[in-house]
Amino acid sequence: MQFNFDEPLQRRGSNSYKWDSADDEQMLPMWVADMDFRTAPAIIDALQERVAHGAFGYTRVPERYFKAVTDWFATRHNFRFDAASLLFTTGVVPALSAIIQALVKPGEGVIVPMPAYNCFFSSIRNSKCVQISSPLKNDNGDFSFDFDDIAAKAADPNNTLLLLCNPHNPVGRSWTAEELRKIGDICFANNVTVLSDEIHCDLMMPGQTHIPFASLGEEFLQKSITCTSPSKSFNLAGIHAANILAHDSGSRKRIDKQLNINEVCEISPFAITAVIAAYEQGAPWLDALRSYLANNFATVCEFVAQQLPQIKVTPLEATYLVWLDCRALPVTSKQLADKLFEEQHLWLSDGTVYGAEGDGFLRMNIATTNANVQEGLKRLQAAINDL
Repeated sequence: MQFNFDEPLQRRGSNSYKWDSADDEQMLPMWVADMDFRTAPAIIDALQERVAHGAFGYTRVPERYFKAVTDWFATRHNFRFDAASLLFTTGVVPALSAIIQALVKPGEGVIVPMPAYNCFFSSIRNSKCVQISSPLKNDNGDFSFDFDDIAAKAADPNNTLLLLCNPHNPVGRSWTAEELRKIGDICFANNVTVLSDEIHCDLMMPGQTHIPFASLGEEFLQKSITCTSPSKSFNLAGIHAANILAHDSGSRKRIDKQLNINEVCEISPFAITAVIAAYEQGAPWLDALRSYLANNFATVCEFVAQQLPQIKVTPLEATYLVWLDCRALPVTSKQLADKLFEEQHLWLSDGTVYGAEGDGFLRMNIATTNANVQEGLKRLQAAINDL
């Protein structure tokens, strides 16, 4: 089946957070992480059938839902786990907050490799815990963990959890098994639980393989919590569905209780329908999407190499979020982002949104038509040429 990702989708006027937050008809938003594509036809068909039923009362999670999730990970990621270890929730961010509140005491530290997805910060802060930043190493665009720094911080008994982004947003790394094993070895030796946000796990670039943290052995499964969702992969963020893999029964019970306290486990019939359709029938669409995103990234690399030698494109191994190194320019990333927004009507994310370690970088969302990617690059070029 052919899927036309070049077809424009008019999202402005649909109460889109991405497109309608700026009162500017000329604005090209390439910031927040959702896509400008219709979701997989199989998902649309399933939702339309569910709507036609006409009754939308209280909903339970059927066994078919959990089977769809576990079969997907077994097929796509060579990782089979027990469906009884899963908890349903309304989103990965609510899940992160509930897990931190369930497992980390107020005042204790949460280690975060930096830069990091900005919602990590609020989840930690709102849980009355302390963020312990561990800057990633950057070797000419090759980002890696600073294992010595992580080990030093894990050795502090007040730091009891490490919040991992796998694959990483915003730097686009797909962590290797060796890197993840080192993280596990450090954390488990110091009684530090690993909480792995794997929401981008299905959005790998060609030649890359996602390694689920919990798949690396029994200890990794027992001493970690993993959050996943089809929301990024299938453009379903507004559907509100995510899953928590908590194999340890004690941790799972505490998390389940906290999800109920926070009221973030209420089940929508549309969420159940969409997730089942995505995981049972969405693979061909997702494979086509990944090829399209790879082509968009190639467009970025070619344009920057030819037209914008002042900036560097960080290698993209996963996600559809391109991390642009603008540190050679005579302005800060905040100043450049503001200039783009105000003068070029282009909305990119300033790197400092993801922590001080992101200063000098911009994040560009390329999950849009190739025509929009080209237009965004032209606007970026115009702003830089005007510095």
